[in-house]
Amino acid sequence: MSNFRAMVLILMGVTASGKTTVGQQLADALGWPFYDGDDFHPDENVEKMRHGLPLTDADRKPWLDRLHALIRDTLARGGHAVIACSSLRTSYRATLRGGLTDMRFVYLKVSRQVLKQRIEARQDHFMPPSLLDSQLQTLEEPAESLRIDGAQPPDAIVQEIRRRLRLDEPRPSHSA
Repeated sequence: MSNFRAMVLILMGVTASGKTTVGQQLADALGWPFYDGDDFHPDENVEKMRHGLPLTDADRKPWLDRLHALIRDTLARGGHAVIACSSLRTSYRATLRGGLTDMRFVYLKVSRQVLKQRIEARQDHFMPPSLLDSQLQTLEEPAESLRIDGAQPPDAIVQEIRRRLRLDEPRPSHSA
């Protein structure tokens, strides 16, 4: 078990910002479980996106509720997690937080040009390049997050997150 107090980190940003790649590497480095928010979408949402249709807030509600339950349950048992989740709007982040305090949003900010290049290089991902502009229009950049230049190599991003959140330093546990 980790020396850190219960903590959930949510890597957020638009499609192709590096949430999954960086999230997996960060979770591995910390020895924490990793969850890809895309895996929590109802099948109907995945089909809409696969067909190039942007999701509505009503489409996102069950998805956000599932992720909030994961965060709540993880923290309730004193656990840790890294979650990749777009969290594009302030209201979505409020739903995910739902009054919980031991969580942080890490915003991977990437230029449209780099995002477009990354999307076009992807294979076997349900999010088509046509939805990039929709995501950028939906994005409400967070004030309450750690902002990271997501164009950096994943290893550098992981190191920066760990350094800036002091995740290399032991934290007091809830049982202490």
